[in-house]
Amino acid sequence: MTELSAAPEVSAGAGRDERLPYVDNLRVALTVLVVLHHVAVTYGDFPVWYYTEEAEDPSGKVLDVFVILNQAFFMGFFFMIAGYFTPGSYGRKGPRPFLRDRWKRLGIPLLAFLLVIRPMVNFDSFGAVREAFAESGHGLPYWVFYLVTWDAGPMWFVEVLLLFAMVYVRVRRCRPSVPAVTGVLRGRSVVAFGAGLTVATYAWRIVVPAGTYVPVLGLPTPNYLPQYASFFAVGVLAWQRGWAASLSRRAGRLGFAVAAAATAGYAPVAILSPQRALDGRGTWQSLAAAGWESVFAIGMVIGLAVLFRERLGRQGPRGAFLSRHAFAVYLTHPVVLVGLGHGFRWLDAPAVVKFAITGVLALPLCWGLAWAVRRLPRADRVL
Repeated sequence: MTELSAAPEVSAGAGRDERLPYVDNLRVALTVLVVLHHVAVTYGDFPVWYYTEEAEDPSGKVLDVFVILNQAFFMGFFFMIAGYFTPGSYGRKGPRPFLRDRWKRLGIPLLAFLLVIRPMVNFDSFGAVREAFAESGHGLPYWVFYLVTWDAGPMWFVEVLLLFAMVYVRVRRCRPSVPAVTGVLRGRSVVAFGAGLTVATYAWRIVVPAGTYVPVLGLPTPNYLPQYASFFAVGVLAWQRGWAASLSRRAGRLGFAVAAAATAGYAPVAILSPQRALDGRGTWQSLAAAGWESVFAIGMVIGLAVLFRERLGRQGPRGAFLSRHAFAVYLTHPVVLVGLGHGFRWLDAPAVVKFAITGVLALPLCWGLAWAVRRLPRADRVL
């Protein structure tokens, strides 16, 4: 079976505890995708955002495809990157300081979103619900609406990451010594992982189909939890075995090719399947969907990891600025997108045009707002 790793030119422990510019650049790219993903949701046919305008022209379907492709891999990739840096952080700090640091750096932004940002962006839905209550002769105080609709919005990622961190600490306490050894990532191992993830995702969606919503926690895509958990675990293993540095260029090209081929093969199934058949509940179409998502995600992760390492591995002052503010962008971008959505409500244009205009304006505004937020006293200690 083909090996996906080239012989590494570094020692077993090299690069694992040092900052990797190409990974920082990957985080920036994925954060850009998060922002554009939510812009696409704003103007597409998936009304699962704080402000939405349902598409009234065929270009909305283009945005839907963009959302589906993104969803198949980008949050899983975030979890993998987080998993990659977890063993080194745990090793330097120890269990209690590690968890304390996680709660500080993730818990405080989560609380800030819930108490400050969320009230700034959910006023649209409050207005609609309040009008419905008024028509029936009842009032609705905002605090009641706030508590009843409590969820973490896009910060669900932080909730799940905190859970994974606690599980990791528990595992390490049971197995304190985990040697870091360089290993070769073999093709058959990747195939076996993809097959296992497909089966796990298919089985999980019998119980938790697409569209399932978890109140309070606010998980928008709990049907992807097998991918999130397994990718986090793979990130941990990648650190321990040096996979990130040893993946060959051929592996990167193969990853993109496999992702493209899987998408071409899955497209007829997605187009011709009955409504909701892809969601789960044991249908053969949901098995095909789980298989495509798994193969596509693995291929894109390998391809992008190699591409950024080989071609986008340097970082100047601008890149460092973007990287330094990426998490703050993730935290605050709903404010920018909801504001722009209302600002362009008057514009009568195809969905893809409004997506392009809003996206072009949103990205610099998001980083500008992140810069301003990080200048608040002590904010840069957690963002």
